[in-house]
Formats: sequence, structure tokens, C-alpha cells
Amino acid sequence: MTLPRLIATDLDGTLLRGDGTISRRTLDALRTAADAGVEVVVVTARPTRYVDALAEVTGLSGTAVCSNGAVVYDIASRTVVESRVLSADAAQAVAGAVARVINEVGFAVETGGSVIYEPRYRLRFAELPGFESPVRALADLWTLTTPIVKLLAHSERYDADFLLAVAEEAAPGLAQFTHSGGPGLLEISAPGVTKAGTLAALCAERGIEAADVHAFGDMPNDLTILNWAGTGYAMGNAHARVLAAVARRTLSNDEDGVAVVIERLFGR
Repeated sequence: MTLPRLIATDLDGTLLRGDGTISRRTLDALRTAADAGVEVVVVTARPTRYVDALAEVTGLSGTAVCSNGAVVYDIASRTVVESRVLSADAAQAVAGAVARVINEVGFAVETGGSVIYEPRYRLRFAELPGFESPVRALADLWTLTTPIVKLLAHSERYDADFLLAVAEEAAPGLAQFTHSGGPGLLEISAPGVTKAGTLAALCAERGIEAADVHAFGDMPNDLTILNWAGTGYAMGNAHARVLAAVARRTLSNDEDGVAVVIERLFGR
């Protein structure tokens, strides 16, 4: 069996168990791959601050592709290597188009360092308290001087799959739409920004071809990378769209599915 030159793995629902931890078995498997010269790249919807917090607990290092491809991040030095942000004009146009179709939706912007939300956006994240702040009105989001890494749209009534379908029809070409399984949460990036596009550019810089990449994921935002990589694995707990589109399967995140494949690769 030919070993990959690079392993790309999502975090939530893939590398992380349901309780948000990485098992000792999985950490040992990643270390085995790294010791053999295989680069491990985290490719996640999460912002850089979450990767920092996870690295402090687990010792993860190397390169991370964050915010669905909008940011390339050096974990050890906590440095943003590259970013592709959404313009305020595009964000405002997308929000207007979506809101004209769905009234029950709120918006927030992810800056990489924080989430800034308007009154109708009611989703809160408890993992990293202190990184969320409000503005008085939706219009205030478009006057912020901080970069928009992602625009977030949340509905307490509709699920993420429905929001994705609405956005793709209401605002085609204005942005890149996806979701990572958050309840009623749509994630919106600059046009053309995907996990696969950013990873492909990163691999090209290293002289690594898609055929030399193994990738793991579970949600629709992982589909681009699972289809681009030479070998893509859908987790056993993956979204129905992912399971339908990706032939290779491994066990669920709670069964250490990523570790199972790496152990098999290295004969462990």
C-alpha cells in the first residue's frame, strides 16, 4: 500500500469525538504518520482561535486550513499565513438576498478573532466565552473595519440544508455557501473559497499532487476536499450527502475512524 505524503483531516465530527476531545489512540496515530514524514494538515470550518485552544490541550502543530479555506494558519507560531476574506458589500448583498426569501434569519460576521452579531442572530457558542459581541443593528455589520472571514446566517426555524439551498438560488455567484452541521447555521465565504481550493494551493507549494493526499471528513463543507484528494474517506457518522458522494468509509469519529485508517496504512 502506497503511503500518502499528506493527510488532511476535518476536526468536528471527524478527528474529534462527540465530546470535543481527541482520543489518545488518534493522537498516537497522527504522531506515527508525522514520524514517517507524512504531513498532517487540519482542514476545518473552525476559526484560528479554536485551533489555538485545541493545540494547547493536544499538542497539535503544523499547518491548519481554517474557516472553510479562508485562512491558512501556522499553529506553532500562531501566525496567519494567508487569508481570503469576504467584502462587506458582498456580505450585505448576500444577507439581503437570503433575508428576502427567509424572514426568520439572523446574521453575524466571523473575523477570525471574534464573532460579531446583530440582534436577530441568537446562536451562541459556549466553547470559547468572551469572543462574541453584539452590534445594535444589522446595518452596523457592514461598517465594521475588521475583515469578514465568514458571514454566518442562522435560523431557529430552518435547518442548514434548507438554508444552503435557499442561498444558492437567491445569491448565485455572490459568495461560496456551505455548512458544517451546525443547527440552522449557514457559512458564507468569499467566492471560490473552499477547503479543497486552499488545500490544493498549499499542496502545490509543496510539490504534492492530489493523488498523494488522504482526506477525512463528515459534512457538506468537506465534500470538495474528499472529492479532490486522491483518497477520501467519509466518516461513519457523516452527513447523508457525504455518504452518498464518497465511496470509501471508515468508522465514526467516536470509534476513532481516522486512527483506524492510519493504523492500517502503517501496519499497526
